[in-house]
Amino acid sequence: MATTREHLTIHDAGAMSADLAIETRGLRKAYGDVVAVEDLTLSVRQGEVFGFLGPNGAGKSTTVKMLTGLVRPTSGHARLLGRKLGDRQAKRQIGYLPELFRFHDWLTAREFLDVHGRLAGMSREERQARIPEALELVGLAGREDDRLRTFSKGMQQRAGLAQALLHRPRLVFLDEPTSALDPIGRRIVRDVIRQLRASGVTVFLNSHLLSEVEMVCDRVAILNRGVVVAAGRLDELRPQGVSVSLRLGGWNDAVAAVVQEFGALDAHEDLGAGVALISVQLPAEEVVAGLVDRLVAAGAAIYEVTPRRETLEELFVSLVDQTDGMDVGR
Repeated sequence: MATTREHLTIHDAGAMSADLAIETRGLRKAYGDVVAVEDLTLSVRQGEVFGFLGPNGAGKSTTVKMLTGLVRPTSGHARLLGRKLGDRQAKRQIGYLPELFRFHDWLTAREFLDVHGRLAGMSREERQARIPEALELVGLAGREDDRLRTFSKGMQQRAGLAQALLHRPRLVFLDEPTSALDPIGRRIVRDVIRQLRASGVTVFLNSHLLSEVEMVCDRVAILNRGVVVAAGRLDELRPQGVSVSLRLGGWNDAVAAVVQEFGALDAHEDLGAGVALISVQLPAEEVVAGLVDRLVAAGAAIYEVTPRRETLEELFVSLVDQTDGMDVGR
């Protein structure tokens, strides 16, 4: 897992720009003496779902605003869909759902999408055909003629997602797209993201709901204090090996020796009546079966075996805690 400054990028040196939906080099944004984003270098491949994570104030929304053209970078370079930042042709192929959406709530859902379809340059025929499809995609079929002011916040957020997808963009920026949604709404958004990936659309996902990110993202970058502190596939970022919790009977020196042979004993708790609860760090999940076989051969009774890998949330908290004490971005 990379945590040093010279490795804190997610640039694939072997990839050509034609294969990238987003490419940034040394992107920086400062507001006076306050640096919001520092030396951001990343590459997002076309057709992947890319998670962009970080604590509040890390610079995530500033990054999205720079990439979508809402904020001008202080320095650095970026390309979207092979074109320079701000290029009109590239912007026509981008969809965007902001975190703090403010829609004209006196409009009906159909009127709202029609306005955005016109802004996107869609013809009347295209809008008439696409609006019902977009609303159905986000679970709002049949609500075309209801005013947005009658929608819950979560429904308005889903209407905003329909707006972002209406013109069939090649690259979609979603800034906290599930923040106002209930579990059913979050599942709808997950399904939409998977459909987008299946159709070759690139999704740049900024979210605090790390369990959601874990379910849909191909790769992630973790930002802290304006700097990428880790990036890659989740299996690359997590520590190697697996922690296994075992509840067993017959704990003795012979059983303990077997455990030490296979891995490192992290914890041991005597539950009474000859039963113990132990935690063992193993080099790989494939080793678990062999450990259990040897424990049984040594006379142990196995009541429960629970392998456990580090979650994205635990990884996130660990990295942020580590880098808070480092001079990573100033």
